[in-house]
Amino acid sequence: MIELPDLVAGGLAAGTLSALALGGGLLRLRRQQTRQRAEISALRTQLDGSLRAFTAEVEHLAARRVPAAAQRVAHPHLAVPGPLQPLTVGTPLGIALEHVLLALQSEVASQRTRVDAAAQAGMRGATREIQAALYRLQDALRRLQQRYDEPELAQTLFQLDHENEQSLRRAQVAAVVCGAWVGLAREESHLVDAVTGGQARLAGYQRVKVHNHLESGTALVSHAVEPVAIIVAELLDNALRHSAPDTDVVVSLEHVHHGVCVTVDDAGLGMTRDERDRAQRLVAGDAPILLTDLGDPPRMGLAAIGRLTRQFDLGVDVSSASPYGGVRAVLRVDSHLLSRLDPADRPPAPSAPRTTRKSVPAAPAPTHAYGTEDAVPDAPGHHTPADGNEDRDGDGDGLPQRRRRRTRPAPAAALPEASAPPASSRPARRPEEAAAALGALQSGTAAARSGAAAAPAAGAPAAAHDTDHTHDEGGAAR
Repeated sequence: MIELPDLVAGGLAAGTLSALALGGGLLRLRRQQTRQRAEISALRTQLDGSLRAFTAEVEHLAARRVPAAAQRVAHPHLAVPGPLQPLTVGTPLGIALEHVLLALQSEVASQRTRVDAAAQAGMRGATREIQAALYRLQDALRRLQQRYDEPELAQTLFQLDHENEQSLRRAQVAAVVCGAWVGLAREESHLVDAVTGGQARLAGYQRVKVHNHLESGTALVSHAVEPVAIIVAELLDNALRHSAPDTDVVVSLEHVHHGVCVTVDDAGLGMTRDERDRAQRLVAGDAPILLTDLGDPPRMGLAAIGRLTRQFDLGVDVSSASPYGGVRAVLRVDSHLLSRLDPADRPPAPSAPRTTRKSVPAAPAPTHAYGTEDAVPDAPGHHTPADGNEDRDGDGDGLPQRRRRRTRPAPAAALPEASAPPASSRPARRPEEAAAALGALQSGTAAARSGAAAAPAAGAPAAAHDTDHTHDEGGAAR
């Protein structure tokens, strides 16, 4: 039988063991709580750091990356800054932020295109009204020129008509850039008439020297006449604007394997590589044209060329330097845009430069061609009948010649270009002589506008083409 002391001792021992076990458990629990508190504190610190980093990243996105991404839509050469924390790249956060930038750029580009299309539509409507008003003014000036023959008034009317022609060219270029049609439908015309027609639309046309090396009768199909004239005018305008006023702009018309090339060489400053690349992109016409890409105020010449080259299957290259240190621009007209006109039936405009190419007659019989005169020495490239009565036939070696039935001595002003006195020693022209020269030039421009050859106006004397070489070289059909 167990004694009481033994039972008490056993109970005390069991209680002691239980207390020890409970104390150990409490101690472990306390340690675990301490560790959990430390972990919670670390997690809270990490969360606070992540929140601060995310806030800084969003602020960086809004302050720098979003504006740069929006500007990159208009200026692709600009770089968009990366994330503030490089470790963000490739993470879900970094990928999400990149998606934000891409969506922004897409929406900005869409809105930019929509706004620019609306601006172009508004400008098309405005230029249409301006063109109509300028055409009406042109007709009114033409009627005044035909009504009055006073020399000083004729010269003033010619100057006004030329200024109106320049305004009409600018309005036409703006309309073409905004997607409008060229605005004029013409008959088949000699290619040299289209070139000189573009020349006549410019201020400073006297500085342009055209060398015609085409076969006689080389012409353009009807729908290519006005585009070629516009392109040549814009290429010449760039050459004249970016070269010294005492230098010439040389234009050469040459046959090539696939058609004809019109080469424009200036002696200006040239272009840097970036400028040349941008100009080539514009004239190629491959990329869409936005008014906001053309500067302020917008420079529309190259953009108009790009529109026309794409619409009419022409080719323009401005990536080369000219032999004179400036820029060489080449317009290529392929064979499917070329035609042929009989120079005897439809000769070029009287003021157009004559071809330097010698033609071989197909048969021994005399050929009828629009050629040079050998009765009276005239300025190079200009041949005006003295009495309106002449024969045209060819000589034995195939060079076209034109012979008058009646000849008379040439006026004192009609000197060969080689023997003409220098400009500084020439006497001042009388108003009658100036009016005669301007009248001859005006008749040439009117002939090319109608697309057919025309004789000089009845009021212009025969020596008008020889009176002023400056106007003869620049005076071309429009």
